[in-house]
Order: sequence, then structure tokens, then C-alpha cells
Amino acid sequence: MKRVRSSNLVLMAASGFAGLGLQIVWTQQSALWLGHETAAVLAVIAAFFGGLALGALSLESRIEKSERPALWYAGCEALIGLWGFALLFLMAPVSNWLLGVIGAQPAPLAQWSIVFCGTFALLLPATAAMGATLPAMERVVGMVRGGTPIAMLYAANTFGAVLGVIAAAFVLVPRFGLNLTAVFCIAGNFFCAVLSLKLLVPRVVTTPATPADARSHLMILAVTGLLGIGYEVLVVRVLSQVAENTVYTFAILLAVYLVGTTLGAAAYARWACSFASERMRDRLLQMLAAACLVGVAFLAFAGEIKGALLSAIGPGMPAALFGEALLAVAAFLLPTFMMGALFSHLAGGARTAGVSFGRAIGFNTLGAAFAPILFGVWLLPGLGSTYALLAVAAGYLALSTRRAWLTHAQLSAAAAVVAFAVWAPSLALIELPAGGRILSYTEGAAATVSVIEDARGVATLHINNRQQEGSSATLLADARQGLLPILLHPAPHRALFLGVGTGVTARSAAEDESLQVDAVELLPDVVTASGYFAQAVGARPNPRLRMLTADARRFVRTAPDLYDVIVADNFHPARSGSGALYTVEHFAAVRERLEPGGLFCQWLPLHQLDLDTLRSIVRSYLMVYPGGFGMLATNSLETPVLGLVGTRDGERLDLDGVRVRLASANFSRPLAQFGLADDFAVLGSIVAGPSSLVRFAAGAPLNTDDHPVVTYLAPRITYAPKSAPRDRLLEFLGYVDSDPDELLASRDANWEPRLVAYWQARNRYLALGRDVRPTSDVLVMLAQVRDPLLSVLHISPDFRPAYDPLLRMAYGIAPRDSGTARALLTQLVREQPARPEAAEALRELAE
Repeated sequence: MKRVRSSNLVLMAASGFAGLGLQIVWTQQSALWLGHETAAVLAVIAAFFGGLALGALSLESRIEKSERPALWYAGCEALIGLWGFALLFLMAPVSNWLLGVIGAQPAPLAQWSIVFCGTFALLLPATAAMGATLPAMERVVGMVRGGTPIAMLYAANTFGAVLGVIAAAFVLVPRFGLNLTAVFCIAGNFFCAVLSLKLLVPRVVTTPATPADARSHLMILAVTGLLGIGYEVLVVRVLSQVAENTVYTFAILLAVYLVGTTLGAAAYARWACSFASERMRDRLLQMLAAACLVGVAFLAFAGEIKGALLSAIGPGMPAALFGEALLAVAAFLLPTFMMGALFSHLAGGARTAGVSFGRAIGFNTLGAAFAPILFGVWLLPGLGSTYALLAVAAGYLALSTRRAWLTHAQLSAAAAVVAFAVWAPSLALIELPAGGRILSYTEGAAATVSVIEDARGVATLHINNRQQEGSSATLLADARQGLLPILLHPAPHRALFLGVGTGVTARSAAEDESLQVDAVELLPDVVTASGYFAQAVGARPNPRLRMLTADARRFVRTAPDLYDVIVADNFHPARSGSGALYTVEHFAAVRERLEPGGLFCQWLPLHQLDLDTLRSIVRSYLMVYPGGFGMLATNSLETPVLGLVGTRDGERLDLDGVRVRLASANFSRPLAQFGLADDFAVLGSIVAGPSSLVRFAAGAPLNTDDHPVVTYLAPRITYAPKSAPRDRLLEFLGYVDSDPDELLASRDANWEPRLVAYWQARNRYLALGRDVRPTSDVLVMLAQVRDPLLSVLHISPDFRPAYDPLLRMAYGIAPRDSGTARALLTQLVREQPARPEAAEALRELAE
């Protein structure tokens, strides 16, 4: 049996490496401009596959008839490189033009159509050439009985793609950025073009006649392409409830998918026996359907398996990534192994029967182009992940011949599919707390969204089985993230909130009767689920609040309105796509959406950030808002949230304006309920002035669209936290300070020393809180915090967070120990005589 030369395999591997690297770059760049909505993401994928299919189908006849197919191969590689180089300059302006055509809130179908057509046309020269490289190489090698060259070439090309995925995700993009990664891959295409002219021997080939049964061959190839990518889409969605969903997660999943395909193709090339073509095809289809069922069974227990793996492997980012790789292997390796073998068999059989390899791979890729839409948009939300995966297994069995249905193997496989349908293993991988229940569960096109209620009746929002920041029990913290920014503006009329979550933040701001609020959320199912939390906090329908479903980045670039205040949610920086919301370009786009004198607040979850990643975000923010300062949403040590605040034109804060704003604010509930009763409470939240933030972030790499360092830095602490959130907060406070001179436009010489004392008391309060151990016994708690809190009040009598808990504890212990309560209240009166509460409590005790 004739073998493929090693030079051909090297070229195929290099071509696969460059092709997947460019695909990753172009997909990320398209998402940056065109949005992360399901319609946009699926349109980009479909456009890429569509270009591959068009190239293979449109060029196959010319390649088949050519006497020098090596020149076709070299030309395709050169065209990929040339068009890839052109895209370095065309991608941004064309995508920006498409952005204007799409608008702020397009209908899903319109958005999909515009993104698909635009991306398809933009990438077509390169993707069409990519689609023709493998058929051209196969034609150079020549048709060999049994299809062995096809399988070997396909395996080599896919193996190169594996290396491209790993190199792009773990080395090239993190270190060099997207454009330089594209340049590296373009160089690979030119390398393949030049080397092919030297190593490939041109040969004269004859064009076989198209067989009468070509339609059946092509139909099976198209359907198997559809089912193969459909399986990938569904498994990735199910595993998103278990894996961390970082950029590394998706690289690992894709790499394992390609590894399985490579091994299957290579195994077929080496060990394929001389069964009749239809018999071998039926066997492979049966084994593939069985492999998919094995994958479904594994997915049903993926959560328990992950827990066992992490316990066995231990901590650390390499160990965590290895655990995700094992999950991917269990879900993907066996099915994709069979997919690689099946495609090799189908393509080789079609070639032997006279169907060109270009048409074979073209129809296979064309079927793959429809998979994200069919399975991601229709079957997954409509049937649920379990039945959608069973439909894949059933689809493979349906492709078997009539003769196969008379065999025990086929009937056994069909019976197994029916058994799984009856069993219907749940792929809702939700971790319920003890005594908890599911209030809602939605498998949407983009994510799985659920609302969970625990035994205490506290509801929390989960996206892909991840608890978000906020619940029905965190009204204070979530509300302050909405109230603090709008209280810093002297007279806001319109506010924009990027990210909804539970909706508490935006709804609390909309309680201001003079404010119109727009809230933008990427996932429509999250907007729906936020209604549970509106009921939980007793919020009524508010005509001043408008909930919008859109991509935040695209919205701020295309919305026609300007806003007085824009507030961005504390997006988890490690989650896929979130890092793009912390880039210089996005911060600049937000600035263009501000009215003169407008204010932008970007909240950051310090409990999900290491300080190196924080430095990059801070430096990127200060590039656009050089006068920006930092403030804390609350004094929480467990879930600290830092806000970066800046104004459009660099104005400093107006102290008199803040005071007037507080005095005239018209909210349905008193601001004192949120700890924002006076100017000390509002401005006392500031922790870092502009100059100290500059020192803190000095030397950190900028987070840009081209060099998304946050996307690749942030996962480190997600996989392997090396410190507690409280420790990171206190370390950050050790780097920064605040100065009224650089923060305030209007001055008050008598008041400013009190504000500085307030800041000092706050920092002391947080430092002392690190050693406090919560307990339900009030007397035990009082013994821990009494002297520390009194020392904080001694620094600043205005610091209510130290005063209020002591007052509550005095009330709590009074029935058990009135003497201790009286002594504590007396000390509170001594430390803060201006506050009436302690004196009133003493009178109540006396009575």
C-alpha cells in the first residue's frame, strides 16, 4: 500500500497550525466589534465554515482537472497569507462599519444575517483558500485504493490544528497579542507555499467521472458534519456548568476534540481492514452512536467526577487545567475518535467511487456550518441538552443502511438510545444547598440560567452553575453599587448600567424619581430571571427603568443617547469574553457616551482578581480617565468590590454639589438604609486618589483589544487562589491613599480633616476586621470587637460603620446583661456625643 511522504504530512500539519491560529484570532476580533450575543457568535462560526465549504466546492473541479495541483496548493497557502496580511488593516474599519449597520439593539435574525454576510465576505478569500488546501494536497498525493492518503493527510492537518490551538491560547496571544499572532500564522502560510513548490512533485491526473450515487455519498458527509459539530456545541454547553469557562477551558475542549479526530483518522489509515464499504460504514456509525451515549452518561456525573479529580490532583493552576483536560477527554475523546475514523472512511469511499475529495470535504463542512444554529439555537433550548445529545446519536444510527437494521449490533444501539431517552439523565448540573430548591431553570441559546433558593428563603442567580454577585440577601451591597455613582453626580437625569445580574443595582438607582435608567444585559434569560429578585426586594414596576438586551461593548459604540452617569457591573474578568469589558478601547467608547460633566464608574470584584490583573485594569482605565480615583462599594472583607470612577473631562468632585444632591435626593426609601446618610458616608468610600493609582499601576501591561492581557491573567486566581480576598484588599490599601486636594473642586477647610480621619478610621476598621471570627453569640462577638471598634471611633467619630454595630449589640445583650449594655452605650455617647441613638438607648434602659 502506498504511503504519503513525510514532507506532505509536515505541510499539512503546518497548514492546520496556521489555519486554526488565524481562526482563533479572527473569531476573537469579530466578537470584539460585532458583539457576544448568540446570534453574532454563531454567525461568525457559520461564516467561517461557510467559507471553507465554498472554497472546497468551487475550486475542486479546477484542482481535479489541473495537471499541476501542487501549484494550486501553493497558491491557496499564499492567498491565505496575503489576505491575512490585508485583514490586519481591514478588520477594524470593516467591522466598525458593520457595527453601525447592526445598531444598538438589532433583532436576532437581522443581527445574524448582517454579521454572517459581513464576516463571510470579509474572510472569504482566506477561508475559501483554506477549504481548498486539503483537497489540493490530496490531489498531489493521488488517489490510492482504500483512502489511506486521505486519512493520513486529514490526521496531519488536524494534528497541526491541535498545536495551533494550544500555541495560540497558551503562548502566542497572551505574550504577543492578536495581530502579532496573526502575523506568525501568516508566516506559516507563506512557509507552506514556498516549501510546497520545492518538495511536491507535480503529476498529471485524470478526472474521474461523477458516479451515479454521488448524491448519497455527499448527503451522508453533510449530515455527519452537522452531527459532529452539533455534538461539540452541546457538550461544550453542558461542561460550561462544571468547567471554569475561561479562555483556557475552551482551548482545552477544542484541542481534545481535534486530538480525538486526529487519532481516529490516523488509526483508520493504519488499521482499516478490507470490509465492504457499506459494512464498515455501518460498523463505524454504530460505534459512534454508542460513543455518544457513553459521553451522555459521563456528562450526567461530570460534577461528581470533577470533584473527585480535584481532590485527587490537588491545588494549583496546572492541576486545575489538567482536571479540565480529563473532563474533556472523557466527554470528547471516544466520540471524536470515531468521527475521525468515520470521516476518513466516508471521504475515502467517496473518492474511490469517483467523488472528488474537494466535494466530499466541502459538503462535510457545509453541514458543519449549520450545526451551531440547529443545535445551539433550536434543539438545545427546545429539547434540552439531554434529548438534543440523544438526537445526535439517533442521527448517526439513521444513516445506516437497511441491511444494518437486521443486525443485533444495530438493534442494540437503537435500544440503548431508547433506554437513554426513557432514563433521560439530567444534565442540569446544579449544586443545590441543603434544603434548597430550583425556582427557575432555563437552557438558553447562550447559557444556562437558574435561580436557586436556599433553606432560609434566600434566592441567588446562577449562570452556568456559577453564583453571581448578588442575591435577595445582598440588597445593601448591590444597591450601593448603583447609588454611590449617581450620588457623586450633582444632577443626573439619565444613567446607563452595563450588566443587570439580579437587577438590584439598576433598580435601586431607578428609585431616584429624577433619574431615567437604561440597563443593558447580554443574556435575555438573565433579564427574565431578575424578576425574581425584584419581587424578593419588594420593588414595584418602575416606568423610569428600561431593561435592554444587547452586548455592552456594541451598545456603547452604537447607542445614540448620551448619559450623565454610566455604571459597569463587576464582571468576572476570567470568564470568557469579560476581559474585553476592561480594555482601553472599551473605556474610551464609554467616555464618548457621556454628557459633559458625565461620570463613569467601573466596579471590579477584588475577590475574583489578583493584584497583577488589577494593575493592568487600573492602568488601562487611567489611560482614558487620568483623574480617576478608587472607592469601595462596601466594607466587606469577603467580597470586596472596588470602583474606578472618572469624569469625561477630568473634572474633580464638587463637594457642595454632593451635599446639595444628598439634601435634594428623592428616593422611595431613605438613603440611611444603605449607609449613605451624609457626605462622609459617600465621599468616605473613596480609598485611592489619582496619583496613588498611577503609582500602584506603574509598569503594568495595558489591557487592549489587540493584547487582551486580562483574559489570560485573570484565570490564574480562579484556578488556584493563592490568597484570601481580605488579604488582597488590605494589600491594595497599603499601596494607595487619598488626598482631598486632588479629589475635590470645592473646598471646606474645617470639614476636610474630618474626611481624612474618616478614611483613616475606615482603613483601621478593615485591618482589624481581618482577625474577627463571626459568631451568633452576641457576648462573644462583643468581646472580640468592642475595643477595636471603639479605637476606630476614637480616630473618627463620624465613622458610622463602627458606631452602628456596637449600638445593635448593646440592644442585643441588654435583656441578658443590662450592665454591660449600659457601659457600652455610655462609651458610645462619650466617643460620639453628636449622635443621639446611644443616649436614647440609655434612657430606654433606665426606664
